[in-house]
Amino acid sequence: MRDVAVVAFAQAPPVRREERRNEVEMLMPVVREALDACGLRREDVGFFVSGSSDYLTGTPFMFVQALDAIGAWPPVQESHLEMDGAWALYEAWVRLQHGDIDTALVYAFGRSSPGRPRELLALQLDPYLVAPLRPDTISLAALQARMLLDAGLATEADLAAVAARSRGGTADVEALLAEPYLVSPLRRHDCPPITDGAAVAVLAAGERAAALRERPAWIAGIDHRIEPQALGLRALETSPSTALAARHAGAFDAPVDLVELHAPFSHQELILRSALRLDGHVAVNPSGGALVANPLMVAGLARIGEAAARVMSGRARRAVAHATSGPCLQQNLVCVLEAREA
Repeated sequence: MRDVAVVAFAQAPPVRREERRNEVEMLMPVVREALDACGLRREDVGFFVSGSSDYLTGTPFMFVQALDAIGAWPPVQESHLEMDGAWALYEAWVRLQHGDIDTALVYAFGRSSPGRPRELLALQLDPYLVAPLRPDTISLAALQARMLLDAGLATEADLAAVAARSRGGTADVEALLAEPYLVSPLRRHDCPPITDGAAVAVLAAGERAAALRERPAWIAGIDHRIEPQALGLRALETSPSTALAARHAGAFDAPVDLVELHAPFSHQELILRSALRLDGHVAVNPSGGALVANPLMVAGLARIGEAAARVMSGRARRAVAHATSGPCLQQNLVCVLEAREA
């Protein structure tokens, strides 16, 4: 296997509603920032891959229009996933294993504010038995949270503590618990904000990575797993697919300095902590995570980018990043990033 590293990461400041720029205009400065950070030009990149969903804005082939952000002429090698950008990064990592190119650029974008993502995401459910009932994402997450609480694995105070820490510790747990339910047992602070955003990561292989970055964030392992689509076929209070992906990615092989978890709901962080065997000594979501900013199709890539940025800056030597997709943590990806001695 070829050694592959993240050598640059950039993201647009997340906002509640991007009213003045379309997806291409959101992406262009972020692409430029990422390329400038590692000294690459657009023509130096061997492969481009994106993650997004046309359903968010209701615009067909938006992923094709987004190619204007990287420039499609002269022709480039390009791919697209109707998934979070974390899975696009996985495809880029696989592509670099072929050996004929040394660099890849991964970009993800999501502008969900024009629509109603809470209802829209019901389209990913079982089309015969569940989707016709139109259960929204918060209701399904509340079902998962209730199972966690009823199993005695957490309390509502634990959920509030996650929300308070994600917001920099500025909120008081007792004050959060006094707020009304949005969908019991979840309160508004337990749920992710609607966010528009974009992110870009640049990957490089072998000696090229070392030449582009003094301290690359090497991908020591990466794996993703999926659980049944039918919610009744899995125990929602656990995440075996995360544990399995973590084991295959090597997350348990050595201590880590920090973990970036893609946990859109507060209780999901607790489930993921258990799956990843995290104790209180590991820093979790120093960026704030998806409870602070959750641009759909971007937040998973952002977790990898945030972890990589801390490795590249010297603030961490070994980090684990996690991304999820689907209802109630159905699909999970784990990426282990580390610095190496020269």
